[in-house]
Amino acid sequence: MSVDVSLSSAAPAQASSAASSAARAGAPAVIRSAADVAQLVNEGGARVSNARWIVAIALGGVFLDAYDLGALAFGLKDVAREFQLTPAGTGMVASAITFGAIVGAFLGGYFTDRIGRYRVFMADMLCFVIAAIACALAPNEYVLAGARFVMGLGVGIDLPVAMAFLAEFSKLKGRGNKAARVAMWCPTWYAAICGSYLLVLLCYSVLPASHSALLWRIILGFGAIPALAIIAVRSRYMSESPVWAANQGDLEGAAKILKRSYGIDAVVAKDAERVAQKRPAAWSNYGKLLKGVYLRRTTLATIIAVASSFAYNAVAFGLPVIIASFLAQSMLTTILMSLALNLLFAFTGGLLGVRLVPKVGAWKLTVVGYAFQLTALVGLALVGKPSSGGEVAWALGFLALFLLGQGFGPGAHSMTFASLSYPTSLRGVGFNQTLMRASSTVSLFLFPVLAAALATKVFWVIAIAPAIGLLALLAIRWEPSNYDVDAEDF
Repeated sequence: MSVDVSLSSAAPAQASSAASSAARAGAPAVIRSAADVAQLVNEGGARVSNARWIVAIALGGVFLDAYDLGALAFGLKDVAREFQLTPAGTGMVASAITFGAIVGAFLGGYFTDRIGRYRVFMADMLCFVIAAIACALAPNEYVLAGARFVMGLGVGIDLPVAMAFLAEFSKLKGRGNKAARVAMWCPTWYAAICGSYLLVLLCYSVLPASHSALLWRIILGFGAIPALAIIAVRSRYMSESPVWAANQGDLEGAAKILKRSYGIDAVVAKDAERVAQKRPAAWSNYGKLLKGVYLRRTTLATIIAVASSFAYNAVAFGLPVIIASFLAQSMLTTILMSLALNLLFAFTGGLLGVRLVPKVGAWKLTVVGYAFQLTALVGLALVGKPSSGGEVAWALGFLALFLLGQGFGPGAHSMTFASLSYPTSLRGVGFNQTLMRASSTVSLFLFPVLAAALATKVFWVIAIAPAIGLLALLAIRWEPSNYDVDAEDF
C-alpha cells in the first residue's frame, strides 16, 4: 500500500517534502516529478544504502586521474635524458596529458549530460588502459606525448562524471553532505599522488642501477592495472544518477535506481508529470553558464579553478624537481621528502577541508587556503636557492604551507564551486574543467621553461595565481555549500 499525497505543479516543494516524509515513515515514497527525486536524494534517503559504494567507486576514478597526472613527475628528467629533449620538448611531454584533458573535459561535460553518467563513466576507462600500455612502450617523445594525450582524454572525461555522481548521490546538509562528498576528491587525489610516490620508491629500491632508466616506463604502464580493476567494479556496482534520469523524464527509471542504490521504495504516481519538460544536454548550455545569476558563479568558479590549477601543477608536479635541483638532494631523499610533504600536508589538508566544509563553508576555507599559498610562494621566492640548513628548513616549511593551503582550500573546493553552483540540468563541471585543464597545460608547459630561465624567481610568477584567486573571492561572495541548487531546476 502506497502513501499518496496530492501534488500540484504550483507546489513542488510541498510535494517533495511529502515524498521524503513517506520514505522516512517506512512507506513507499510516491514521486510525481524530478523535484521529488532530488528531494529524496538531498535528505539522504534510507539508512541502509548502496549510495556510499557508488561515491567510493566514483572517487576511484579520481584516484586514477591523479595517479596518471602525477606519475611522470619523477621520471621527467629520465625522459628528457633518454630522448634528449629541450626544455620546450620536456614541457610538451609534461603538458600533453592536460591538453588531452581539455578536449576530454569539453566533450565529457556534454556527453555526461547527454547520454548519462553511467555510460560515459564506463567508456572513459578504456582510454586509461590503452594509453598506459602505449606510454610504457613509447619509442620516442612523440609517441609518449600522443599516448599521454589519449590518457588525458580519459582524465578529462572522467572527472566531470565523478563530480556529477558525488553531487547527485549525496544529501544536501549535515556531515557527509554534497559539499563534503565533492571535496573528498581532494584527499583522494593526494592519496593517489602518495601512492605513485610509494610505487616509485618500491621500484627505485628493487631496480638495479643499470635499469633505472626503465623506472618511468614501469610507473606509467602500471596505470593500466587499476584502470582494469575500476572497469570491473563499475560494471558490477554502478548505476545511473536518479536525478539525471528524472530530469530526462524517466521517473520509472529513477524509482528503480532509488530502490537499488538508496533502498528507497519509490513508486511513480498515476498523475505524475509524464509530459514534463525534459532537460537534455545541449551545446547551448555552455552559453547559459554566462547568463543571469550563473554569470557571477561561473566567473568565480572559473577563476578559482584556473588559479588553483596553475599554481598547484607548477609546484606539485615540479615538487621533485624543486627538491632535487633547488635543494640539491639525492633521488632517494627527493622521493621521501615529496612523499612526506604530500602525505602530511596536502592529504591532511584535504581531509580537513572535507571535515570543515559542512560547518565553515567553501568560501571561507578557500580564502584562507589562498592566503596560505600566497604567503608560501612569496616566502619561497624570497628564500631563493637555499645555501644553509636554516634556509632549507624555511623552504621546506613554505612548500608544506602551500600544500596545506591547497588541500583544505582551493584544491578541495574548486570542485565544490564548479559542481554545486549549478542544478543537475546545467552542471558546469565540464566547462569549468575545460578551462582548468587549459590552465594546467600552460602551467606544466611553462614551468620547465620558466624554471630553467628564472630558477627560484619563478615563484614570483606562480604567486600571481593565488593573488588573483583571493581577489576574486573577496569580490564575489558566493557560498555553494548547504544550498539547494537543484531547486532552481523546478
